[in-house]
Amino acid sequence: MSAYGHQMEREYSAQSFSSRGGSDRDSHYMMESGFYMTSFAATIFIGALVTVGVLLITLLITLSVMLQSCENRSAGVVETQKSDYDYNTCKTLALHAELNNLDASQIPVICRTPAISYIEEGQYARDLNSTMRVVEDYFKSVTPSDDGLDVFLMDIDDILSPSPQYANLSLQGYDQFGCSKCIEDAKPLKHEIILRIYAKLQASGWPLILLSRKPERQRNATIEHLGSAGYKDWSSLIMRSEDELHMDSREYFSRRRAALHKKGLRIEGAISSYYDALTGPYSAGLVFKLPNPIYYHNHDENQNENRDAPV
Repeated sequence: MSAYGHQMEREYSAQSFSSRGGSDRDSHYMMESGFYMTSFAATIFIGALVTVGVLLITLLITLSVMLQSCENRSAGVVETQKSDYDYNTCKTLALHAELNNLDASQIPVICRTPAISYIEEGQYARDLNSTMRVVEDYFKSVTPSDDGLDVFLMDIDDILSPSPQYANLSLQGYDQFGCSKCIEDAKPLKHEIILRIYAKLQASGWPLILLSRKPERQRNATIEHLGSAGYKDWSSLIMRSEDELHMDSREYFSRRRAALHKKGLRIEGAISSYYDALTGPYSAGLVFKLPNPIYYHNHDENQNENRDAPV
């Protein structure tokens, strides 16, 4: 190609480039890196960046919430384990306090909280009903002999209203935990179960002998209270004589059971919330222990009399 031809080609290429540049100036962006991006592509790119940013923030928030949830769950597990430990420990301590007639001061203050939960969460009511079913199931198939010598003993101090000092003992130190109300709510549950057991045994023909730690001088008031509570037609009511007031309750119950045995009576069963009425010489063939939220024992220095405050 001649020199003139090369010159014409360069001029044509320059004009063509100039023409294309003028027509695309409004629809392209020239980046410093040396490439072009249309406005549509730029919009998509920016939107993608925003979406990624939102996803990252959402991910961070989700991870934070999950971490907090795990921490709360772990704390809950630890708290539950601690609560179970306290309950089981206190239950064992209360059992030994009842068995060995220990003083209330030997039960830790921390055991008051599990005792409240035991009532408020309904376990106390369930345990009472379980005891009721055990008694019913056994005596469905067992009837007293025709000679009238088979008897059943019932500790009625579970249903009698205690004296003011006696009542205050069971609530002592509990007001700060709000337990005075929970104890008052628990008493009708026990009274209802005992009355149902009483009615079932009486309907089955069992002679019922009622036992109390209260003195003989309160007999009339006790009989009146029993009648108003629905307890009638028992075989006999045993209360402490004057010379038994200073006697340990275990010895008192053992002595009275021995007297029944000498009369030829056969003690086939006994029910109480407290072990002093269920253990010892001449104890019943079968004993039924009603549950107690917690055990209290007090020694009255003025009267030198042991008292087991019912709950």
